[in-house]
Amino acid sequence: MSTSTTPDLPGGTWTLGDHTVTRFGYGAMQLAGPWVVGPPKDHDAALAVLRSAVAGGITHIDTAETYGPRVVNELIREALHPYADDLVIATKAGGRRDENGGWPSARNPDELRAQIDDNLETLGVDSLDLVHLRLGDADGPVQERIAKAFETLVDLQQQGVIRHLGVSNATAQQVEEAQSIAPIVSVQNMYNLASRGDDTLIDRLADEGVAYIPFFPLGGFTPLQSDALSGVAARLNSTPMSVALAWLLHRSPNVLLIPGTSSADHLSENIAGAALPLAEADLRELDRISG
Repeated sequence: MSTSTTPDLPGGTWTLGDHTVTRFGYGAMQLAGPWVVGPPKDHDAALAVLRSAVAGGITHIDTAETYGPRVVNELIREALHPYADDLVIATKAGGRRDENGGWPSARNPDELRAQIDDNLETLGVDSLDLVHLRLGDADGPVQERIAKAFETLVDLQQQGVIRHLGVSNATAQQVEEAQSIAPIVSVQNMYNLASRGDDTLIDRLADEGVAYIPFFPLGGFTPLQSDALSGVAARLNSTPMSVALAWLLHRSPNVLLIPGTSSADHLSENIAGAALPLAEADLRELDRISG
């Protein structure tokens, strides 16, 4: 593992599989249309934010074939293909979109193989850098066995179309189940100042050299918790999002950020915000928000 610093991005780097990536990455979900369906309102702006991310030194982009569907992967291909050698594009398999814009699970072997084929096609690659098995449902993780689905991805990895594996929206027990089958390089779950159920898992994964990729850095806050975060942000002359991102980088060296935006200017603001210095007193005050 590596936590060296870079001059351009906050947080330094982490070794993700056989790549060293910036801990500050980019989540591409918001590039699709409303409710993550259809094309973006401004096609050129979507291409611009992707190119700005890579030009700014970001080497980790998170996507999924279900975003659009297909739309976001195709935007990534249009903006960035052929991809730089140091760029890691992480995607997901295990779900689909229905006619109402829902996110039903799709984890039988044939469904998973079809999703991997779709990701390969839309991204324009012969192998995928990192695939997370998407588990649970829209409400969060669901305690269920995952061996059959994960073994399907392991088989595809052995065929050479996937380089590295991870799990998303998973319980700690499902992480252990996956690890009992094959190595994983990352776990992608909801986690932030107010939703800290994975604290023990993060620490264990850090010891094992496995990345933890939180999504929804401001999701799940109660009004009281939001007020507390806003108070800290005001005292630091910053914003709640900046404080939340900076806290996540302080939380553990294996935490990788993937904040999303459809604006290149907002991307720059997020990068600057994540570099916000937090003193020990600030961290103690922020830690109390979880209660």
